[in-house]
Amino acid sequence: MMNIIKIESTASTNLLLKEWSKERFLEEGTVLFTNNQTAGRGQAGTSWEAESGKNITCSLLLYPVFLSVKQHFFLSEIAALGVKEILDDYVNNVTVKWPNDIYFEDRKLVGILIENELSGRGFSQSVIGIGLNVNQEIFTSNAPNPVSLKQITGMDFDLDILVEKITRRILYWYDQLKEGRSNLISQTYQDFLYRKNGFHRYEDKNGPFNAKIQFVADNGFLHLTTDKGEDRSYAFKEISFVK
Repeated sequence: MMNIIKIESTASTNLLLKEWSKERFLEEGTVLFTNNQTAGRGQAGTSWEAESGKNITCSLLLYPVFLSVKQHFFLSEIAALGVKEILDDYVNNVTVKWPNDIYFEDRKLVGILIENELSGRGFSQSVIGIGLNVNQEIFTSNAPNPVSLKQITGMDFDLDILVEKITRRILYWYDQLKEGRSNLISQTYQDFLYRKNGFHRYEDKNGPFNAKIQFVADNGFLHLTTDKGEDRSYAFKEISFVK
């Protein structure tokens, strides 16, 4: 179920994998991994910095035809869980920052970009793009808080081994989703959330406020309770986390 294809360079593994899937049938579980991604993308059109040969930039192809469109957030959850649990083998204090970034303490270790294609009321395919900072030691972009495994541990890591481990773990959670264990997936995701305990600073279109996380709904909305007792819910990009 897993087929890892490694290439030297491409603009975007997500874009290239989607192009390939239109040209010919690719097995579910196909992974495209490159040493050098020249135009990596993050959420909402942001860019992703990755020094050549030092990091993981890869994409995983799935065919989640058993899901309805309203269940799309489960794909974010299984991707985040798979990456987070492998990183737990190497470093402590790794959490999932809603919706699917992976943080070490207050710094960003992993970005995940999921692009879905729809057919009728469901999915035809999903491409899960993963950018993991591994052996890079200096970041030059204007990203506010990047960190790498080498910066945390002082060690170099084998990229090929990490890609295989992460893929296997995401596919494990994907199998749980296929078998109907959505409650287990959601609860595990909630348990791993960044800032899951206590009140923290957030900001929406009306300004900053203090709140605590109540839960993330199945549709992906973040539900908070403010320090004034007000319940609020937000879609992605409607709220920011403030230090």
